[in-house]
Formats: sequence, C-alpha cells, structure tokens
Amino acid sequence: MKNYIYNPIMALLVSLLPLTSSIAATLIHTGTLIDSTSNKVKSNMTIVVDDNTITAVEKGFIAPQSNDKLIDLSDYTLMPGFMDMHTHLSMQHNGPETYTEGFILNEADFAIKGVIYAKRTLMAGFTTVRNLGDGYNETVALRNAINKGMVSGPRIYTAAKSIATTGGHADPTNGTSQSIMGDPGPKDGVINGVAEARKAVRQRYKEGADLIKITATGGVLSVAKSGQNPQFMIDELEAIVETANDYGMTVAVHAHGKEGMLRAIKAGVTSIEHGTYMDKEVMSQMKKHGTYYVPTIMAGNWVAEKAKIEGFFPTLVRPKAAKIGPLIQNTFAKAHKAGVKIAFGTDSGVSAHGDNGLEFQLMVEAGMKPIEAIRSATINTAELLQIENTLGTIEVGKLADLVAVKGDPLSDISLLQNVSFVMKNGEVYKHL
Repeated sequence: MKNYIYNPIMALLVSLLPLTSSIAATLIHTGTLIDSTSNKVKSNMTIVVDDNTITAVEKGFIAPQSNDKLIDLSDYTLMPGFMDMHTHLSMQHNGPETYTEGFILNEADFAIKGVIYAKRTLMAGFTTVRNLGDGYNETVALRNAINKGMVSGPRIYTAAKSIATTGGHADPTNGTSQSIMGDPGPKDGVINGVAEARKAVRQRYKEGADLIKITATGGVLSVAKSGQNPQFMIDELEAIVETANDYGMTVAVHAHGKEGMLRAIKAGVTSIEHGTYMDKEVMSQMKKHGTYYVPTIMAGNWVAEKAKIEGFFPTLVRPKAAKIGPLIQNTFAKAHKAGVKIAFGTDSGVSAHGDNGLEFQLMVEAGMKPIEAIRSATINTAELLQIENTLGTIEVGKLADLVAVKGDPLSDISLLQNVSFVMKNGEVYKHL
C-alpha cells in the first residue's frame, strides 16, 4: 500500500472547495428602479447582490449563471430600503391604559413589545430607524439583538432615554403623585443646568445610545399643561450639543413651540421633530444652520382624531391633542415649499407600528412630489444619519437594503403602504 503524507494546507483547500462552488450572487430583475440618486426612474434593470453588498446595477435583465439566485420583480418597482427617523419601538399608544403601563409593566415587558413592533416595522419596508426615546434602554438591547441576528427588525439607531428638564415633556414622573414623584436626575434623563446636561449626554453614551434626543418644548401626550413652552435654557442646549459632538452623537429635538425651536437650532442641533408652530423665522434659521425637519404628520393626525373620543386621553392631554395635532401637515407644506431639508419620520408608537407608509401619502397630500417623498425616506434620511456612504441609494458598493411594491408608486403613493418585498443587508425577509 502506498504511504500518503498528510498535507494540512491541501486538506484545508479541499475542505473549502464545496463551499466555494456553492457561493452565488443574487440577481434581482426589476421592471422599474427608483435608485434615489436623483429624481430619474429607470426601466428593466438588474441589481446584483453579493453577500450583503450591491455589486452591479445593469440595464436589462441579465441571465443568471448556474449558481446564481434570481428574484423576479419585473412587475414591481424597486427602491432603497425605507428609513423612519422617529419611532418608539418598545411602546404603542392604546388609550387610557398607556398612562398606567409604567406602574404595571416591567422592563422585560417593554423589551418583548420591542421585538414584536420591530418585526412589523421591517415587514412594512423600513430597514433602518431612529428610536427617539424609551423607558429602560431596552432599545439598546433590541438593537444589539437585531445586529446579532437573534431577532428580526430594522437597523436601529437609538437615543435610549430622552433628556428633559424637571417637569418637561419627557420627565418620567409627570402626572404621578407627590409620594412617588421623587426628584429624577441626569441618569433618569432629567437635567437642570449645564453640568447635569453634560452628565446626561455622557450617561446616554455610557448606556450605549447612538444619538441624543431632547424635548426642547412641551408636548402633546405628556401629563403636563403646556404643549409648546420652551423647556431648556440656551446654555443647557449648548452644553448638550457640545458634549454630544465630543462623543460623535447627533441631537434630535422634540419641539412644538417657536421659541424652543429657535434656541435649539441656534445651539446647533441636528433635527427638529414635529415643528408644529414653525414660522418663516424658524425656517430661515433651519436653512441657515442646515437643520433637518422630521415632520411626523401621522402622529399629529392620529392624536387629533383620538382627541374626539371621550376618555381616550387624560383631561390635561385632550385639548392639547385637539389643538396641536391638526396643524403639523400644514406646517410641513410650508416648510417644504420654503426649502427646509426634510427627512421622513412618523413617530410610530403613537400611531401603530407597521402603518409607517401612510406618512408618504400625507406628505404628498401636502404638496410634496411622490419621488421627493421617497427620497426623503432614503437618501435624505441616510444623510441625516451620516451613513450616506453605505445606505440610502441603490448603487454599487452600498449595502443591499431593498424594498419593492407592485405597480407605480409615483402614480399611486398609497402603494407604499403595502410593500411586497423586503431585503435588509442582503437577506430577504419578505417576498410575496
């Protein structure tokens, strides 16, 4: 018998052969392509995905090789994965019981809610979101679990706990009795003064947040009287922005009232959320400073409708919801016309998760062109997140986040509420 000498290098090469021969690209044939690089639309295109990356965007339907996988979307419109810049994945408003959940539910309950709502969001075609506020940093854990492939959901950039001032919109003890109200501080997301402002930002960083969310004015759903008063001093806002910048974090700002917006914009924040009482002066300052506007029209309409239902909101909340809610769509129309930079956001968690696509329709109703609405949820949002080099358009070298609908969303924007195909990071999650 012939003696064989074991060669470990050859053995390794032989062991890799079956794996190498099974590797194949994914070819996607799409009848219509909106790649978000411009307002142009392309017909009959092939997108080639290798692992999690787009490696080719070619005219015509390229025939697959023997080991390639073909996805036929020739009757569909293909777009970059949508991004929602204002979500609350671990909660969903459900009337009166929402105001008692903080006393009844545990951290684990909110974490489980997050898993459920994250999957709904992904199935709606939203492959990336910002989460702007939670109760227990549960969306940090959710983000990590999704990144590890443990659960399905969008790519999450989370602010963890919002930062408020004492009695401010995101003070978690608003509406509670004196006996349990206590005096929450920076660790709890409540600050007063420059030193506490800096500490709160650093605490968010320590806990794993990706960005900072502050509530610069009163709000609608909190159990506090004012829905629009300014709630931070200029020095506090400047301290937050300066400290956030040191840690490579952007700052998203809940704001309804004018004065709170102006203070935040001049302090250098990244985005204004809601912006209800925005006027020409505010818009001018946003354009000067390059501040993004995230409108959340859905949330405004939703709270306005629910305010009509007796007992749905607490007595203190109901008039705020009825007054402020209906104004956001009109504010959006004016801001868009004025040329303010707009990034798509819904405030889902107020309205139901998975309904995010309705925001497109509301934006178009207010005067935005369908292609602009789509770009507001793709390239604009990528630029806001500072990830435009990897996401936001369908181009060679970008990550393969892709969504498709049957028909032409430029003729019927409501089609975006019924996404048929979802690919995130090269993996297909939905294909009807």
